[in-house]
Amino acid sequence: MYHMNKYRIIKRPLRTEKSVADGEKTNAYHFEVDLKANKIQIKEAIEKSFNVKVLDVRTQVKKGKTRRVRFELGRTKNWKKAVVRLKEGNTIDLGY
Repeated sequence: MYHMNKYRIIKRPLRTEKSVADGEKTNAYHFEVDLKANKIQIKEAIEKSFNVKVLDVRTQVKKGKTRRVRFELGRTKNWKKAVVRLKEGNTIDLGY
């Protein structure tokens, strides 16, 4: 199994209207994670980094978009989103 550093798996928390609403309603938090990380690695990284208990992890790979750079077409990178649901009573303070 490919071993990754737990601090490199989680890239950043995602702060959108949907992610804030999920945090309040269903105790779920959204993160951008490494493309190569699997659900087990994401779960362990969240539990160790934030000292919480994770119930489940849902992931999806978001496809990069085509963007115009001057006179040429470029493309943004693909990225992976993880929605992590925590056990009742656990929270992560992300500052929003």
